[in-house]
Amino acid sequence: MEHTMGLYDEYVESIIERKKKVEVRLNDEKRRKIKIGDTIKFIKIPSQNEVIRVVVLELKSYPTFQAMYEDVPFSDFDCEEWTMEEMIKGTFDIYSVEQEQAWGALAIGIKLI
Repeated sequence: MEHTMGLYDEYVESIIERKKKVEVRLNDEKRRKIKIGDTIKFIKIPSQNEVIRVVVLELKSYPTFQAMYEDVPFSDFDCEEWTMEEMIKGTFDIYSVEQEQAWGALAIGIKLI
């Protein structure tokens, strides 16, 4: 099955360069449909002028984004220079605390195809 998601420019480039190996998402209803072996079509945003596809290698759910960041090496997100505070702030620039409390976090292990 293929799933479609938007992804900011710099993260698309990081996947193309094979540096980003884990995508961060809410573990919401849409993401709970993802299975290992599925593909994800990422549409570059905001430009929407490029599409890449990845295969899902692993799925790990967590109660919070912090719990995820304590478990998954920052290098897998292509963020090895970031601090925990920067990782969490960057995530909450996209998602709200209420969304995290309602759904939890999902680490999606990916590989460019």
